[in-house]
Amino acid sequence: MTSTDTLAKPGAPRALSLRAPLDLLFLLCCVLLTADVLVPEIFGHGKTKDYALWYWAGQQVLHGGSLYPDDPRQQFEFIYPPLPAILLAIPSSFGKIPLYIVLSLLNAVAWWYTGMLSNVMTGSGRKPGPWLEALPAFVTVTFVFDMFDLGQPNLVLLAMMLCGFWSLLRQRPWLAGFMFALATAIKVFPVAALPYLLWRRRWAAAVSMIAFTGILLYVAPAPIRGFERNAAELATWYQGMVGSSSEKGFGQRDEQNWSWVNQSIIAVTHRLVRPINYNLEDPNKPPGTMNLIDVGYGTANWIVLALSIMLGLSFVAVMPPQARRTERSDAEELAILFCLMTVASPLARQYYFIWLFFPMTVLMHRAAFDGRAHVRVGTWIALGSAGILMLLSLPPFPTVIQAWGNNLAATAVLAGTLAWHIRHPPLAAGPGAAAGLKPGAS
Repeated sequence: MTSTDTLAKPGAPRALSLRAPLDLLFLLCCVLLTADVLVPEIFGHGKTKDYALWYWAGQQVLHGGSLYPDDPRQQFEFIYPPLPAILLAIPSSFGKIPLYIVLSLLNAVAWWYTGMLSNVMTGSGRKPGPWLEALPAFVTVTFVFDMFDLGQPNLVLLAMMLCGFWSLLRQRPWLAGFMFALATAIKVFPVAALPYLLWRRRWAAAVSMIAFTGILLYVAPAPIRGFERNAAELATWYQGMVGSSSEKGFGQRDEQNWSWVNQSIIAVTHRLVRPINYNLEDPNKPPGTMNLIDVGYGTANWIVLALSIMLGLSFVAVMPPQARRTERSDAEELAILFCLMTVASPLARQYYFIWLFFPMTVLMHRAAFDGRAHVRVGTWIALGSAGILMLLSLPPFPTVIQAWGNNLAATAVLAGTLAWHIRHPPLAAGPGAAAGLKPGAS
């Protein structure tokens, strides 16, 4: 098989049906979650969390104000690139309530398409029943609540990335690259998809992603902000967010970087090897440390680098060679990639783990449809173990459990189970079999 040979195209996501009871339940949940956003704004003291910040950023663009301070060492209110502020300016020109409605609708649409795209991209070759189709949404509903309540874009970014990979599987690499670039231009961590595209020799998608990222960051904002001003703001943002890293923290949110709220590989590793106060975000709590050894900041960074390289090499080792790829293994491979992108982000708060939606969907299909009874049982046990680990983030469990990385551990369980499935496919999923290779591919 050459790099241009393709696997069977995944099906299209189905449309919402008003005759399906679970679809009506989905709509009811969206209405309730939107009410959580609008009721405080209309009848209370105003919606809090990030919503007021999004309105401020949009208004700054509309009135020609600055998005960042002149000195990148000062605290940023808006920690995203200029493009999201320009996108926010359009609905914010109509006021807060229209902006909040648009953001809620975006989350609702993203939630639907995340579920539908995940189910058609599992490579199982089976159409799930309504309960299996809805199960990933049920088990991740707390993360979805955070998306609506906080106003964060991670669910929308997940839908963009899934749309990108779905487009790639349907031989639309330039559209795929655009979706990856748009997600990267909004919140940088999806850029981790680029090394994967390069490794799999998806050249058109990689070139498209690079080109559109440059266009979205430098060219698209220029007619509104001016080319020179946009370039200057982008440089300020880069220096303050990407280029600033020290023992105190990184990315303008020092108190969050090393505290229990961050379960990225970087943060958990530093907490395990340095005596860091994991209660930094809440000064009312007594200091707490959890380090197993005591090394300096530089040594801790080397440990993080070594772990990252080890994980990257392990992923490459698990990935099947081109000649042995199947639709099934591709789905498992992408699911591991989503796991790695989630925890490789420097800041991985609780709501970031909504990106485990796709890995869990893939494993739920394996648990339901694998022809080997012991594999089905083992996969359900792995899913249950990951679910129990994630539940430890909820009250009344102490935050020290999150400091130890319960969601990170859950991600490791999911990724490890997916890796096992790649290495131990059923006989029916061998190369050229029913898992999806075109007849005659070599």
